[in-house]
Amino acid sequence: MNPEKLKKLQAEVRIGGKGMPRRKKKVVHQSAATDDKKLQSTLKKLAVNNIPGIEEVNMMKNDGNVIHFNNPRTQASLQSNIFAITGHAETKNIAEMLPGILNHLGSDGLSHLRKLASATRERLPADDEEVDIPDLVQNFENAMGSSENNEVNVDEAIETKHVPTETVD
Repeated sequence: MNPEKLKKLQAEVRIGGKGMPRRKKKVVHQSAATDDKKLQSTLKKLAVNNIPGIEEVNMMKNDGNVIHFNNPRTQASLQSNIFAITGHAETKNIAEMLPGILNHLGSDGLSHLRKLASATRERLPADDEEVDIPDLVQNFENAMGSSENNEVNVDEAIETKHVPTETVD
């Protein structure tokens, strides 16, 4: 590194005189808990009320994705026309949530669903095309070998004092 550049950097970091300690860089750690506390205190000023009994919230986006909240904490202030939904949010595709979300869809959601269905139809092969299925023509008994060769005669094994390695059924 260039010595002049290094000297310049050292001079910028030193705050006091020659014997003073160097400046420590302040690192501000901001956690989600502090953000949540600030949000809740602001909502309390707006006189929001909890709305119990809401199991899930789905917010449809224009690109076809859905922001899904499972068991959210919902609060509302009708005077201020403010609704707050807090909790763990997941971004899902509309196709992943199809069976349960059909009754929630409006006209925009249904049009997006039609576009999605037409796109999947284009990806699937047409019915006119034949799919090659191989013919399985084999005799499986020959592949296994004859069962007569695999059996062990118990009387012969006892007479010759031969212990079979295979178990006999």
